[in-house]
Amino acid sequence: MANYECINVSQVADHVTLFEINRPAKRNAISRQTALELQEAFAQFDQDADQRVAVLTGAGNDAFSGGADIYDGPELWRCLPTIGIQTEKPIIAAVGGWCVGGALVIAMLSDLVVAADNAKFSYPEAKVGFMGGMISGLAGRLPHHFAMEVMLLGKTFDAHRGHAMGFVNEVVETGKQVDAAVAMASQIAGYAPLVVKTLKRFVNNHVLTRGPIETMQLHVQEMALIRESEDRKEGVAAFRENRPPRFTGR
Repeated sequence: MANYECINVSQVADHVTLFEINRPAKRNAISRQTALELQEAFAQFDQDADQRVAVLTGAGNDAFSGGADIYDGPELWRCLPTIGIQTEKPIIAAVGGWCVGGALVIAMLSDLVVAADNAKFSYPEAKVGFMGGMISGLAGRLPHHFAMEVMLLGKTFDAHRGHAMGFVNEVVETGKQVDAAVAMASQIAGYAPLVVKTLKRFVNNHVLTRGPIETMQLHVQEMALIRESEDRKEGVAAFRENRPPRFTGR
């Protein structure tokens, strides 16, 4: 496993990788570096055939994450499951303490959520006059009026309310959330990987209703692949040199 500045990555059980945001003094806020490291580490996880399930958490029990670091604003999309983190392997969020803003979006986009009984979820964008818009997908995943309560009122909900509304899969004693998530991950890791991946792909691509910012960001990334490709550079060079292009599909 590579060494990182803002996260810890370790294999904690057979075929299970733990990703821990390690900025407890900042309530595990997601800085620019944190987002980049999570994206890179998950890309390596996705390429490792021996690793089948990921658990994502924050250091300590006070905060899963306080969301984007306002003093070092990240490109948050980079560390969002299904957006910047592209993997068909399941991701389980293990949430203890505060889960705010962009961190709530991370939990929303994870496949399963285990929450400590001290977990508190909040999305305060309307209160502070800022909007990333990714949270709109919450209304496609949860009961409409509950989702609007979270978004429009900025109302905090706890682990038990989240469980009742279908946002949280399991509520455990504070400090046990990672162990419970790893146990859940180990169970999934013992199942047929191709079936697990296909079920996740079917749900994400054909069942869930994506918010407009989710859809837009995916299209932006697809266009970026073309914009930054070798074929684009070759096409421009060939036009300037008045010759047929030699495309390679890269």
